[in-house]
Amino acid sequence: MADTEQDTQDKRAERRAGRLAKQISAFAKAHGGAEGQLAYLGQMGTRIVLVGEDGEWGDLVAPSHDIARAAVERSGITLHESFDGEFAAKVRTGPYEWSRMAGIQIGGPSNG
Repeated sequence: MADTEQDTQDKRAERRAGRLAKQISAFAKAHGGAEGQLAYLGQMGTRIVLVGEDGEWGDLVAPSHDIARAAVERSGITLHESFDGEFAAKVRTGPYEWSRMAGIQIGGPSNG
């Protein structure tokens, strides 16, 4: 019995969510735990912003919001609705981030 096109798409989404969940779990393990937030990127998908308990941060991009949400749920991390307050205060930035941010504003190192 052949799979329908929808079944194939569902299986592909399931596998992608599984791969993302493994990456999220690996990040959390490496950083003493993690929390996240989803940011819609339009047609590009959804950005999964991760903040470790040690202040390190990273991100992943999922092809859709549903896949991003499924990946976060599978990983078991806490999901925040917005990137503000206590959650944002956990992020530890270093000289690299500050020079990039300053570069955008005052003609320092470019973002490219």
